[in-house]
Amino acid sequence: MSAAQRGFTLVEVLVALAIVAIALAAGLQATSALTRNAERQTDVVLAHLCAENQLVQVRLAQQMPSIGDSRATCEQAGRSFMVQLTVSPTPNPQFRRADAQVFDAQQLPVLRLSTIVGRY
Repeated sequence: MSAAQRGFTLVEVLVALAIVAIALAAGLQATSALTRNAERQTDVVLAHLCAENQLVQVRLAQQMPSIGDSRATCEQAGRSFMVQLTVSPTPNPQFRRADAQVFDAQQLPVLRLSTIVGRY
């Protein structure tokens, strides 16, 4: 075997590098998708705590909640959320519907929870 026939050609090396680059790019995309999903899940859990806190306050009040909208800020795990509480009437005057919608710092909706509150 002569010295010119040993080793890889330039084309073979470039093809191998292209395959490795494609595999690394796919891995990077998968990793960033997992990171985004984990951050979204964290936001949803923290927003759920904020919404539940607002709805529990409504349930624990000794009077029927007044119809209308109200806003409150909620701090959970170092993140700030805005909770919009909307109380609306139902066909039965003994009950009212309470919707708590949570927004993140960019005012994007994260979560909405609803409950029915009865007269005590």
